[in-house]
Amino acid sequence: MPSAEHWSLALIVVVLVASAAVIAVVGTRMARLADRLADLTGLGEAVFGAVLLGASTSLPGIIVSLTVASAGKAELAVGNAVGGIAAQTAFLVVADILYRRANLEHAAASVPNLINGALLCALLAVPLMAATAPPVTLFGVHPASFLLLALYALGVRLAAVARGQPAWYPVQTGETREDVPETSDDDGAGQRRLWAGFVAAVILVGAAGYLVGVAGMALVRVTGLSETLVGVLFTAVVTSLPELVTAIAAVRHGALTLAVGGIIGGNTFDVLFLAFSDIAYRPGSLYHAVGDQPLFIISQTILLTATLLLGLIRRERSGIGNIGFESWLVLIFYGIGLGVIVLG
Repeated sequence: MPSAEHWSLALIVVVLVASAAVIAVVGTRMARLADRLADLTGLGEAVFGAVLLGASTSLPGIIVSLTVASAGKAELAVGNAVGGIAAQTAFLVVADILYRRANLEHAAASVPNLINGALLCALLAVPLMAATAPPVTLFGVHPASFLLLALYALGVRLAAVARGQPAWYPVQTGETREDVPETSDDDGAGQRRLWAGFVAAVILVGAAGYLVGVAGMALVRVTGLSETLVGVLFTAVVTSLPELVTAIAAVRHGALTLAVGGIIGGNTFDVLFLAFSDIAYRPGSLYHAVGDQPLFIISQTILLTATLLLGLIRRERSGIGNIGFESWLVLIFYGIGLGVIVLG
């Protein structure tokens, strides 16, 4: 296969279609395996979705961010990372639309998901603070990147503890789908096969997602679109396809907490793209190498996450179109943000 600089439009289309097909098929299988492994490991759907499923489906995006950051393209790296979080939050609205019994945030009541949502807001605030702080670095890396890693580890620990020893519980209603582990008679060999299948699915989805990202950058070269626009609108969206597919598959499989936890957990993990990209970006602090537009995207994503968190707490049973108020607001805020980016 020729390098991305020499891709033709026909090759780009073929790679996009083939990769999307792999993501759709393998991503659906990944969601089913994740649901079973969540029960077998005792971690539960929210924690498993946040840590393993969320991180696994984020592989395409992190590969793209590291690649462009190492090439010195700071704004594209930040746009890809944070733009993916915004897109994935909007993807949760798609899953909400497909779950017709009630508002998805009502049915998937989970304390760990609330913690992960609050953690995401805190993590997103760190790069904003770093961008306005002095441009100091340690071995070429801004201290904020180390803070991001520490906060993420602390948040995952808090979510796990909250699930095992909750101080309070969400009110159970007729539409609530509680995360109750299913019994399984799988022996050790059966569990090893599940893990092997999950790892294989991760590799395939990661490779397919990476090809989608590279094809997207090649398409920019062919069409002449700006790198910033690609990072936010194109690369971020296409590398986030695994989250969309797995969320829809999880909802159809009845693993509602896994669907919400996978999106929120994937989003919290995606913030770490900034830390990894800062390490890969050698000219200095990544946060001081970007302009106003990437900072606007981060602020918009905090707004989207806070709106989703309000929906998880309010737990509206149904609304217009049988989706909650938070889903409508997420769509509106996301659309306004995209308009500002395109016009800017």
